[in-house]
Amino acid sequence: MSLFIDIASWLLLTAGGCLMAASGLGLVRLPNLFARIHAGGLADTGGAALLILGMALQAGWTLVTVKLIMIGIFLFFTAPTAGHALAHAALLGGIDPEASGDGDEDEDDTGDSHVGSP
Repeated sequence: MSLFIDIASWLLLTAGGCLMAASGLGLVRLPNLFARIHAGGLADTGGAALLILGMALQAGWTLVTVKLIMIGIFLFFTAPTAGHALAHAALLGGIDPEASGDGDEDEDDTGDSHVGSP
């Protein structure tokens, strides 16, 4: 039984780590703010949940597991709320969700920057 728990926990830890790495890559590579918020939200909910489950399996039925479950519940409610608040603030700040690009809102179609222009 111990071998099964070890294998399951390491699979969960590996899957959570891979999801966090993919999400980190998405934060760097995705084209606009809203897509990046989505990538960050995936890491907070999915990756952290898998990591917490893997650690809980390793800890067994102890007080540590209860604390990990409480952390998971806290992340489950706060991460989507933080992502929503960030997206809402971006909308109120005037960032267009339909705009696609590399995140440089100061450039036009020719690639010339408006920064420093008279």
